[in-house]
Amino acid sequence: MADQYDLIVLGSGPGGYVAAIRGAQLGLKVAIVERERLGGICLNWGCIPTKALLRTSEIYHYMQNAGSYGLSAENVAFDLAKVVERSRKVAGQLNAGVKGLMKKNKIAVVEGVGTITAPGKLSVKRGDETVELAAKDIIVATGARARDLPFAKADGERIWTYRHAMTPTVLPTKLLVIGSGAIGVEFASFYSDMGVDVTIVEMLDRILPVEDADVSDFMLKALTKQKMTILTNSGVSKIESSADGIKATVKVNGTDEVRDYSHVIVAIGIAPNTENIGLEALGVATAKGGNIETDPYGRTNVAGIWAIGDVTGAPWLAHKASHEGVIAAEAIAGYAGVHPMDKANIPGCTYSRPQVASVGFTEAKAKELGHEVKVGKFPFIGNGKAIALGEAEGFVKTVFDAKTGELLGAHMIGAEVTELIQGYVVARQLETTETELMQTVFAHPTLSEMMHESVLGAYGRAIHF
Repeated sequence: MADQYDLIVLGSGPGGYVAAIRGAQLGLKVAIVERERLGGICLNWGCIPTKALLRTSEIYHYMQNAGSYGLSAENVAFDLAKVVERSRKVAGQLNAGVKGLMKKNKIAVVEGVGTITAPGKLSVKRGDETVELAAKDIIVATGARARDLPFAKADGERIWTYRHAMTPTVLPTKLLVIGSGAIGVEFASFYSDMGVDVTIVEMLDRILPVEDADVSDFMLKALTKQKMTILTNSGVSKIESSADGIKATVKVNGTDEVRDYSHVIVAIGIAPNTENIGLEALGVATAKGGNIETDPYGRTNVAGIWAIGDVTGAPWLAHKASHEGVIAAEAIAGYAGVHPMDKANIPGCTYSRPQVASVGFTEAKAKELGHEVKVGKFPFIGNGKAIALGEAEGFVKTVFDAKTGELLGAHMIGAEVTELIQGYVVARQLETTETELMQTVFAHPTLSEMMHESVLGAYGRAIHF
């Protein structure tokens, strides 16, 4: 006999465990199945531990530049093992927190590898034991994994994925980062601030290619100023690994060059974990690349099978997965206030130095969609708080529809912008126009004043620049 539930969630990442909690809040009897650690990749090997590492490198950078603040710090150094240990402790603390949340919400945690064997049925294998579960609804939240280069399989020694890059036993001397999305740029930033010679290779014509072009241009200048080597319109066709290091064949300006590095991080994207969980046999529709196709509520084409998070495709963000988890659980429970996901209102953040944050459409995309736009741009150098912090590099950019005043997009680069972006996210969610934003009082002195000034700037009314 199978253990009977109202809802089974396969995967306990930020999508899965949030879906389980929301389902339990709505009175459903819920089980969650996890093959590794509660919290999934984000909590254990992604969002959280990387931010712990980046905080360390940020403080190390400040200590090395203490003189800029009238301070003196001599013989500044670090212990790599302790840096990694702190990061792992942060992840462990949050893993324990998720365990506590499962207990608090009376969610059954089933450890093992889950496979959907039929509509409403899931088999969990753990060692020699198999547990059978049943529920009317099953949410697939199995996440994704790092993509490998076919000619450069990660070995954990010289060729790294994000997992290896988070737990180094030695610091690279000369690091090659392949890919300049958020993951690549964050690791490049961490290792560069820790004193590593870093090169980023990007096949497209600019780094952070999903961001607004102005942000990409500014980031290129910022990272170059930090003495990183940035190669755009470039690619890596061959990697030879040995005990002495890496020999990479890099195409630069159309010509193949063999360059030496100590290590390489492959950050070329992720692949969905859809294999061997029973989707093919059930006929669950997937798109090119293997992502599960869903409607805005998380429903697949097979009744009773839902999917959320990275397994459903871009944007591959923890907060997107969590929100999809809430939506799917509410739809399953028949909650009257359930709403569909609007991906245009999902913020994106990159926690490098400088930070990047955005929501909505880029200026180019807004024009492509047929909007006549008004654009405001306000620099950090015009903000008193930024100058006082010693963080006067960056800008805030806003894009409005010239006819309606709709906030089409917002794009930021600079210190702490990942904490600022939510103001624009709320504005878009509330369908705020430029008038309401202009009439809003922003506290002084704060970095958030730049948000106000950028809006004013779109209409020729900026005060401090």
